[in-house]
Parts: sequence; structure tokens; C-alpha cells
Amino acid sequence: MWVFPLAAAAIALLFAVLLGKQFLQRRRSYHLLWALALLMYAVASTAVAIGALNGWGRLGFQLYWLFGAVLNVPFLAAGELRLLIHNRTAELILDVVLVFLVAYALSVVRAAATDATALAEQLPSGKHVFGDGTPAHRLPQLISIPSYLILVGGALWSAWRMRGRPELKDRFVGTLLVALGATIIAGFGSAFAALGKLPLFSISLLVGITVMFWGFLRASRTAPERAPTAASASS
Repeated sequence: MWVFPLAAAAIALLFAVLLGKQFLQRRRSYHLLWALALLMYAVASTAVAIGALNGWGRLGFQLYWLFGAVLNVPFLAAGELRLLIHNRTAELILDVVLVFLVAYALSVVRAAATDATALAEQLPSGKHVFGDGTPAHRLPQLISIPSYLILVGGALWSAWRMRGRPELKDRFVGTLLVALGATIIAGFGSAFAALGKLPLFSISLLVGITVMFWGFLRASRTAPERAPTAASASS
């Protein structure tokens, strides 16, 4: 099962590189935020591959939890908001919120006690590793779920604005594919992770990021001289 998350990490890394190139060319902040989110996804997927191959350690699970379960989705959502909202005050507030979320999540996960017995499972769950209801266990519920709703809501809003415009068909389809890929990861992936189903979770990591990347490539087909829509995002 280590092959699937490793492949997911490779696709996420390529995705991040392409977004990074767009940021260097156009200096749009949302490209940078999305690139950072995809780098986090690559790190988390690599941690899953190593855990599946050699067993889980405290650091490996912390990296997986922090960058896969908690922080990458807020960066994707922040990029989506940056794309849709053009207001300096709102952007400053968004930056402050991101800094706070990163600092808070890092401090909570670093300080959290871990159960060595739970780490011996094939796919440890945060509930068992950190303890049910602990601050570290609750991080995805407090941060990732609201961020996912913002990300998908923004993508669907972008698609709605492009409906019925033949010249934006690729961007319209690409945006919907990104929303679908994010839902595969957040919905199916999270459910399989909670149940400790490593094979299904590993496959969902790969399928989800592949669909998101497909959406990015499809959206980039149209008007390449302009910044892509929300379909360039991913978490």
C-alpha cells in the first residue's frame, strides 16, 4: 500500500512545482498559497508511504497529521479566497488567521502525548494516537472541515459564474474536477482514515489528487495568458 501514497506525493509535488512557476511568472498570492498546500500534501503522503512500509513513529505521524489532516486545506481555502476577494484589508486579516492557525496547530501537535500502542496499527487514527477529544484530535474538526467548505463553496461559485460561456468550458469543467477531487480526499479519505482502512485510504489519496491535478490541467487549457480560476487549487 506504500506505492499509492508515494505516487500521490509525486503528483502533489509536480502540482506544487507548476503552481510555483505560475507564482514566479504572475506574482499572484493564491498561486503561492496553493503551491504551499500541495507541498504539505506531498509531505503528508510521503509520511503515509513510509508508515505503511516501515511502521509508524511519533514524528512521522505528527507530519502526516499536521500537514495532511490539518493545515493543507486552510492554505487551499485561503488561496481560493484570495482569488475571489480583492480587498487589502480582507487579505491582511486572512494572512493573520493563517499565521495563527499554523502556530496553534504546531504548538498543539508538538505538545500532544502519543500512544505507542496506537502507532503500531497499520493506519493509526488520531483518536487513538492522541486520545479521543484531545486538542490534537479535534484540530481537523476545528480547522480542516470549515476550510474544506470554503474551498468547495468558492470553487462551485466560480463554476457558477462561468456557466453557459463556451469560451470558459475548460475552466468550468476543471473547477468542478478540483471540487470533486477535494471531496474524494476530504470525504472518502477521511472516512477510511478514521476506520483504519489503509488500502482504501491510500487509493483515495491518489485518486483525489489525480482528479484535482486533472482539473488544474483542464482549466489551464483555456486562456493560458490569464490566471487560472479556482480550478488551479487543490488540499
